Amino acid sequence: MVRIVIYALLGYVSGSVLYARFWAKILKKEDITLKSGDRNPGTTNAFKYGGFLCGFLTLVCDILKGFIPVKLYLMGGDGFAIFDWRFALVLCAPVVGHVFPVFYNFSGGKGIAATFGVLLGLLPVFEPVFIMALSFIFFSLILKISPHFYRTIVSYIAALLALGVFGANKDLASVAIGFSIISIAVGYRLYKSPEERKKVRINLLWMR
Repeated sequence: MVRIVIYALLGYVSGSVLYARFWAKILKKEDITLKSGDRNPGTTNAFKYGGFLCGFLTLVCDILKGFIPVKLYLMGGDGFAIFDWRFALVLCAPVVGHVFPVFYNFSGGKGIAATFGVLLGLLPVFEPVFIMALSFIFFSLILKISPHFYRTIVSYIAALLALGVFGANKDLASVAIGFSIISIAVGYRLYKSPEERKKVRINLLWMR
């Protein structure tokens, strides 16, 4: 349990570093989140208001801050660590840190890139990140939901349901539990987002 707590804290601290603000300060000498309607210190705003380099560095760092703590924990385990339900704490910690960062008065970003990072940390168990990616691709291209606010909510719900079934079938309940906590944290951040709630639109690929 001590090892679980150590890596969960490591993941939380790693997640609490908001790289959109960090790289914007380094490259642009300003806080780019002040320009956006949702005030989100994430990859999209880093690209939109900080430029390609700022966005690219933010994307890479936001993925790595989730990937590294999870991968280090699993690399130092006995091969069965992923099947321990307590592993859920390690899995969700970087995303929770991104959403509620200790360095920024617990006011952070939406955690999408960090979510992909922690799921990539499970490799070679690839199904969880595949499910997450497929969910976003489906609701972005096949059954497109706009604006992005609603697309994110639906994508996380769909991925959570799929991971729940997958976790039960593959004895990976820890991953399903961890992703449940992640989904709650991301959902709360979306609920508190100051962005304008535009009317939801749904377009089918073949009806455009």
